[in-house]
Amino acid sequence: MDRRKFITGMGLTAIAAASPVSINALEPVPKRSRGHGAPRVHQIPKTGKLKLSFFPYELKLRHAFNLARYSRTTTPDVQVTLEYEGIKGYGEASMPPYLGESVESVTTFLNKLDLDQFNDPFRIEDILDYVDHVDENNRAAKASIDIALHDLLGKIMGQPWYKIWGYNPEKTPVTSFTIGIDTPEVVRQKVEEARPYKLIKVKMGLDRDQETIDIIREMMPDVPICVDCNQGWNDKEHALEMCHWLNERNCLFVEQPFDKTWIDETAWLRERSPLPIIADEAFQRLPDIVRFKGVYDGINIKLMKSTGLHEAHKMVTLARSLDMKVMIGCMTETSCAVTAAANLSPVVDFADLDGNLLIANDRFTGMTVEDGKITLHDRPGLGIKLLKQAE
Repeated sequence: MDRRKFITGMGLTAIAAASPVSINALEPVPKRSRGHGAPRVHQIPKTGKLKLSFFPYELKLRHAFNLARYSRTTTPDVQVTLEYEGIKGYGEASMPPYLGESVESVTTFLNKLDLDQFNDPFRIEDILDYVDHVDENNRAAKASIDIALHDLLGKIMGQPWYKIWGYNPEKTPVTSFTIGIDTPEVVRQKVEEARPYKLIKVKMGLDRDQETIDIIREMMPDVPICVDCNQGWNDKEHALEMCHWLNERNCLFVEQPFDKTWIDETAWLRERSPLPIIADEAFQRLPDIVRFKGVYDGINIKLMKSTGLHEAHKMVTLARSLDMKVMIGCMTETSCAVTAAANLSPVVDFADLDGNLLIANDRFTGMTVEDGKITLHDRPGLGIKLLKQAE
């Protein structure tokens, strides 16, 4: 049998076995089992309509975000609300430059949607399939609907999504804290801010890469690091030398070392590197996973790339079936999208969920980081709460 067809078949079989919503989670809680602190399950008629509203919201970064290919101090964002029978679900579309989306493109896409046609929000496959086929691309815009729909459904069921999926919240990993490319003085300042964390993610891809690592190792000699080149390396021999150098400095993996089109060069590096190679910019949607088996050791799932939780959940299942490592990441986002992603964290190898910590104007509270570890709370839906000043 053709190897690619076999891998594809195995992966799709694994996906088919993964139910996006636990059947038990949809059953009403018997009255006799509802204690004083039991979650409230909303009993609502399936006669309402999904109501969509949204508005632009600029995320203000605490520090300039410097990568190998660009720098920015803000991130454009669109905040989304889905309402059904008085219950509101929240979502967002965050748009860093490489996604190729903008406030204009997102709002144009959202204005095309006719969600009034759906009177049952539990038709999640139908709703999101419709959204996905309204237009090509627009992944962050689609993610905003997916995230809001999951928040809405979880609130109707009275459960957080990690429980609906049957995940153990005690198995959440530590999350990394990101240190961008910057001057030595600013790097030292960021390292001080990162002291509560148990894993440091370092942006690389310029000529001061080793200097940055040396500063971190001087100030935090024992904390593991991982590096994200954001496509910044352009010489495979130099990249291999750097992988060996980083391996000697307690580095766990290298993320997106080359341009996303450098498939052969990445496969060459993966075969020789002592460190796992993780795909980020090169990896977008579910079909990419099978295509990158043998090129990358793992994938970085981000909701703004994957169109949301529904597809991200399938990605975890498929990657696991192919024995690939799984990382859950984020853009610079509010606690809404970051907490949404955190619901998947109990079943991943690595987490990079600090996007909400990098902004100064969050609208929500949600998952927290305690002693460096992701902590999920028991609020229904995504597990978020709108701040009073944002109401």
